[in-house]
Amino acid sequence: MKRQSTDLLEARVPREHGEGRDAPAPHAPAVPHAPAAPSAQGKEALRVLVVESETRAADSLVQGLRRHGYRAQSVATGSAALREYRNSDLILLDLDLPDLDGLEVCRGVRADADTPVIAVTARDTELDRVLGLQAGADDYMVKPYGFRELMARIEAVMRRVRMQPALAQVITRGPLRIDAGTREVRLHGEPVDVTRKEFDLLHLLASQPDHVVSRKQLMTQVWEDSWSRPGRTIDTHVSSLRNKLGSSRWILTVRGVGFRLGNL
Repeated sequence: MKRQSTDLLEARVPREHGEGRDAPAPHAPAVPHAPAAPSAQGKEALRVLVVESETRAADSLVQGLRRHGYRAQSVATGSAALREYRNSDLILLDLDLPDLDGLEVCRGVRADADTPVIAVTARDTELDRVLGLQAGADDYMVKPYGFRELMARIEAVMRRVRMQPALAQVITRGPLRIDAGTREVRLHGEPVDVTRKEFDLLHLLASQPDHVVSRKQLMTQVWEDSWSRPGRTIDTHVSSLRNKLGSSRWILTVRGVGFRLGNL
């Protein structure tokens, strides 16, 4: 059941939302009237998917985002979010949904795409935040919240996304060919059957030739987990890749640091 925080929210409602207008829905932030956000000026508007089961809260948030120059739409269930998120640049995800737990939705998105996700929820314990971030959320906001803070967090998340260097689509290293478009690995022209995580790990190493990729970086970029301590998970995947590639020299261990791609 969702928590109600109307007293705090009503204290934030500006005068123009007073008499003669509907009060904002519980948890919906007060939306200040302002020109379009800087990120939306002069370039294609950011597409935001609002995943929120409370109709009034969703409508208020969508209207506020549109007023600030974003292309926003909403869905009320986790299953609808998993169908629609591919058409979005950013997802604002409530974790309390009627059909699926929001953490499950977040994991589903993260397993298939790098679309940024900001969890927007009434779950406010430290454990809730940790679970949300471990599930793949890029940021975590607790209801009730201010609309200006939400805008600032959206901008911060999108800055981080834009700063990430684009990895090469096709990487060739001697007889090894890695195609990110088709997610295929070939060695001497023959396909190598790898899992999703094995491909992501190999592609990351190959995108930084002759550089050591730390275990921390592998956990953050391949497993979307910046909290857990790198352990046997990486070693297991590296060992499996070495077996499939037929030589341990394809992935070299740099003790105490991480791994780098070899060249046969």
